[in-house]
Amino acid sequence: MIDSNTTPRIVLAHDWLVGLRGGEFVLDRLARLFGPTDLYTLVCNGIPLTDAITACDIKTSHLQMLPGASGRMRRQYLPLMPWAVSRIKVEPCDLVISTSSAVMKSIRPPQGTPHICYCHSPARYIWAQTDEYTTGSGGAWRKAGLNLVAPAFKKWDKSTADRVTKFLANSNHTAKRINECFDREAEVVYPPVRTNWFTVDENVKREDWLLVVAALEPYKRTDLVIQAATKAGIKLKVAGSGSQFDALKAQAGTGDNVQMLGHVDELELLDLYRKAKALVFPQVEDFGIIAVEAQATGCPVIAFADGGATETVANDTGVFFNEPNVESLLGAIEVLGSVKIDPNACRTNAERFAEKVFDEAVLKHVEEIFRDFKGK
Repeated sequence: MIDSNTTPRIVLAHDWLVGLRGGEFVLDRLARLFGPTDLYTLVCNGIPLTDAITACDIKTSHLQMLPGASGRMRRQYLPLMPWAVSRIKVEPCDLVISTSSAVMKSIRPPQGTPHICYCHSPARYIWAQTDEYTTGSGGAWRKAGLNLVAPAFKKWDKSTADRVTKFLANSNHTAKRINECFDREAEVVYPPVRTNWFTVDENVKREDWLLVVAALEPYKRTDLVIQAATKAGIKLKVAGSGSQFDALKAQAGTGDNVQMLGHVDELELLDLYRKAKALVFPQVEDFGIIAVEAQATGCPVIAFADGGATETVANDTGVFFNEPNVESLLGAIEVLGSVKIDPNACRTNAERFAEKVFDEAVLKHVEEIFRDFKGK
């Protein structure tokens, strides 16, 4: 543990508090390790996320006062986010830990205070995946807006990287992008996966259908899986909600081979993982907690061979497809049908990303940064 005569005051920062997804599960672990404490964020919609996050003293930016900023209009305020995060005043503390996939890595720590940024990704829609974020209804307008904002945003984003003392990345894929975008090195600490909740149940038999679990946004490529399932007559269940739900439901049609389940609760999700023939993971993710959750229940994964999936899915826990098209995906589905995946191998692989592994790694880096600063 941290060697100090007094308990260090560690505060947290997070881009926004508007929903519970992978980034918020990372924040939850940090809040359990170092909270309750101050938690700085651009906006908060007031909906409780987890007990540990709710117990923190949540402090929002000036953006909170603008109409719709904590709701559906949040993304429209992207041009103002650099202004908002730079004007957050962090109270005196011993360490700032930010979690960021947008702008919170650029928060200003108090003078002389170290700052660890746990980076999920440099802003994807600016640096790498503009096309994937701007498909579907209104995509042309979104793309034009992002292209207009991008040059100034990139310049600011890179120039404020020196506000971070140490970068932690959620995968080697992300560490490489941090180096490309910010010219900074990062050490990899994989996100925490709730392997104590997502477990194997040998009494539950797997069924003959595939599963997608995702926020239904364009870059998740759920459309590709529905297209493949429809073409080949494969049974598919899609769990999740998002801006593309209606469009994907229309694509699925009125047949019974594709079921759009919408949002599912934790118990339903566990049951889906335990019964699915395989999880299909067609998108490029920086890490991809869902693929690990599935493996923790013994569920194989059919994954696109790029991004974090190449670090979380092993050759004995799933199969890969190399091209983002229907033919390549159907080829991988066929391969899965000809091999036997051991549920125990899936479970063993998932345990590499357990919460306790994350906790130990974060504490080590915190101890190191305090030791380094104490020596100065």
